[in-house]
Amino acid sequence: MATDEMNGTTEETERVVWTGEWVAGRLGVSLDGGDELPELLGLALRRNPRRAHLLVSNVLGKHVPQRPAVIHGAGFGLGRRVRELLGDEAAARSVVLGYAETATGLGHSVADGLALAPYLHSTRRPVAGVAQVGGFEEEHSHATSHLLLPEDPELLAGDGPLVLVDDEFSTGRTVLNTIRALHARFPRERYVVVALVDMRSDADRGHLEKFAAELGARVDLVALAAGGVRLPEDVLLRGQRLVAEYEAVAEGEAAAGHHQAVASDESTASDKAVAEDEAVAEGEVGAEDEVGAEDEGAGERRAEGASGSRPEPASGGGARAERIELDWPAGVPDGGRHGFTPAHRRRLEAALPDLAARLAPHLDGARRILVLGNEELMYAPLRIAEALDVLVTEGPDGSIGEDGSVGGPGSVSGPGSVGGPGSVGGEGVAPPRTGEPAAQAADPEVYFSTTTRSPVLAVDDPGYAIRTRLSFPAHDRPADGPGERYAYNVAAGADPQRRFDAVVAVVDSHGDRPELHAPGGLLDRLAGHTDRLLLAVIPSYAPHPRARSLSLPEPLRGPAFSSYAADEVGWLLQDLSDLTLEAPTEEREEAIQQGGAHYAESLPVEYQPSEQYQALFHSALGTSAARIARAVGTVTETVLAERGPRPVLVSLARAGTPVGVLMRRWARHAHGLDLPHYAVSIVRGRGIDTTALRWLAAHHDPADVVFVDGWTGKGAITRELADALADLPGFDPRIAVLADPGGCVETYGTRDDFLIPSACLNSTVSGLISRTVLRADLVGPDDFHGAKFYRELADSDLSRTFLDTVAARFDEVTDEVAAEVEELAAADRTPTWAGWTAVERISAEYGIDDVNLVKPGVGETTRVLLRRVPWKILARKGAGADLDHVRLLAEQRGVPVEEVDELPYTCVGLIHPRFTRGATGADGKAVAAR
Repeated sequence: MATDEMNGTTEETERVVWTGEWVAGRLGVSLDGGDELPELLGLALRRNPRRAHLLVSNVLGKHVPQRPAVIHGAGFGLGRRVRELLGDEAAARSVVLGYAETATGLGHSVADGLALAPYLHSTRRPVAGVAQVGGFEEEHSHATSHLLLPEDPELLAGDGPLVLVDDEFSTGRTVLNTIRALHARFPRERYVVVALVDMRSDADRGHLEKFAAELGARVDLVALAAGGVRLPEDVLLRGQRLVAEYEAVAEGEAAAGHHQAVASDESTASDKAVAEDEAVAEGEVGAEDEVGAEDEGAGERRAEGASGSRPEPASGGGARAERIELDWPAGVPDGGRHGFTPAHRRRLEAALPDLAARLAPHLDGARRILVLGNEELMYAPLRIAEALDVLVTEGPDGSIGEDGSVGGPGSVSGPGSVGGPGSVGGEGVAPPRTGEPAAQAADPEVYFSTTTRSPVLAVDDPGYAIRTRLSFPAHDRPADGPGERYAYNVAAGADPQRRFDAVVAVVDSHGDRPELHAPGGLLDRLAGHTDRLLLAVIPSYAPHPRARSLSLPEPLRGPAFSSYAADEVGWLLQDLSDLTLEAPTEEREEAIQQGGAHYAESLPVEYQPSEQYQALFHSALGTSAARIARAVGTVTETVLAERGPRPVLVSLARAGTPVGVLMRRWARHAHGLDLPHYAVSIVRGRGIDTTALRWLAAHHDPADVVFVDGWTGKGAITRELADALADLPGFDPRIAVLADPGGCVETYGTRDDFLIPSACLNSTVSGLISRTVLRADLVGPDDFHGAKFYRELADSDLSRTFLDTVAARFDEVTDEVAAEVEELAAADRTPTWAGWTAVERISAEYGIDDVNLVKPGVGETTRVLLRRVPWKILARKGAGADLDHVRLLAEQRGVPVEEVDELPYTCVGLIHPRFTRGATGADGKAVAAR
């Protein structure tokens, strides 16, 4: 943008560039609404099969660095409006709920304006020992599950209004999912939805009114601005072509050695350069995510270079990372993950000047300062940035107002009003239209933004909202596995006036891990783009254990629950047999992929095998019984040798339970040991049953517990278990499996990918027990997860047949087991995660954006064919009888089997990536997302 030097400051010329011009001009996208919309929003592009454009907020504090008072003031003013709408009496009985990750800070700011209510935000970080009181799904997101983990389980139980805060309100599906899930458990008469912008269509507005009428509750909406987005019919195709074009330019420049333009992750050629990382950035962000662009599941790639100690200077050179001790006030939460009360707010307000004062001496002489928050950790860094801005511009006399506002330039002066540079009074908030920090000023200026999971194309043009991008591996051991994270508009790009000469990175202690400090980590990436780099760590809040008013339930046992004998396994589950939880496979698939439901909230209709398929099962069992017996013996002997002489077997229901029973039988057969065995539920994206863990800890030494599963695929459950137990003392997260074709564990019976007959069937080979169910209206904080006992299928039950046939081969494999155990004891069994690498490659090759739709291995492929809507099956050339049942099921469902070379698994099942109920499951090209 052209500028003139006047009175020591840089002023914009008459033409103000909207940060949506670049996209609007190339795709024909336009915003409908008032003049305030371009002030609030810019446009960017993303790789997405459903939506080409991305709305980027200038006042959210996520992708665009902005003055902290402007960011806090936007939410604060909305909160004041909500308080006026409700009145003080209702406001004092209300609870404010914000959405992870983009709206955690916005929601907290709204709660500040409302002043009288506690705040809670959803989270995607399971916390061991904290009971989940609810959850819901987000539309069109990879990592769809939102967890509600308040320290006080009664926080949401009141009948006062619930105020739900998201960055943008588009179709409204995410909010409606939330209200529906919570209303079933905590009904109330009134809800208020708060957003920066309301972009709903007329149809969606009608849908909300109809929903409220059906619910029997009032639903109000409060937003800074309203409007819509106009899209040409071919916008998706044009957007995909444009992204591909710029990716190709970036890749070509990198290959030609133009590292200054590309390899630094900066776009420096105005209309032609793109961040090099965009070549690997894939995401699928739905309408609810548009402003914040929160693609929670994208980039599920392993973080390389994530080990070792914390190097003080970043390995890439540049600024040294200097750790600053903040002296965070004891007992004050780092955010709203577990709840944040008005009392917490008062204590934080009192501490803010001192927190800023600890940073200020290390920033002496800096003129442009960025405080960088971290994913869900937005509010605390934002408030520190606001206090720091006052301190560096006004000196130590700057004060925190009684309402939580910070005095001085850019401070909140009334409901929704922001004073100071780049702002206007009244209800509106008007940041700089470029969405960028102003040019170098005489006085120091503090800005704020946050890192994110969301991959977005970067183009260094004043008319584009995302000009530069830094990428780095996740450093908080996320529940959904390692992956890339991003910091946008932090690097200066082609305009040196946008450079920050000091950056303060703020993380919580959960994220202060070696990955943060490693070469290529966040600190290393920031170091090359600033002169001064500070690190401030806020302690992750650990909720205090609460006394339980309810006694823990007891395990269920056969024959009352399951067809297994009572001593074979105790089920740490609740019996949901009287409920109808089954849904047709196609309906479940559509709901799961569209974010309307989590897979654990319903059950598939139990597959009833044909006579031909049953004959195949018996044939496979006869062929593989000795092989399975050998693997059972090997893994059991390894556990006894390495994990103690009297382990407590805890199988992951239900695939792990037949293996747990067989391991118990081997221990009795070979050593006369009578090992305890229990079955517990673990749910991908939701974690392990914490009530079951409390029961185990109350009855056994947690150090004796050995978790057991059937096999590994890409290792999702292995990572889920490790994360769930990371902060839980005593329990060992290492899992023992019968077969580890994915190379995900160190305790296994074999790493071959072969047919385990128990994978051929569902409940009829698993004690007639369904897969586990976790739904907020059925499972309370002191309840076990649920499951059903299909007593009516007793005539078809083969559970005992499977166990007895395998156990009958124990004697003949004893010598082989001894030899294999000795060989394994001397071998390097370090997990290779080869399965995860293969899944990433297959996902890219077949254009599948969600790795959860790729199911590797014979067992997982069988599950796809029995429970999901399969798209195609990949079979390794030359695979023999192990795939007979897969070929039969594929034929019955009309699914093509494609033989491929260099497949590390015997086969891989691909779930239909764009499923709607019109899909046939056999022809992906004929299906278009609705």
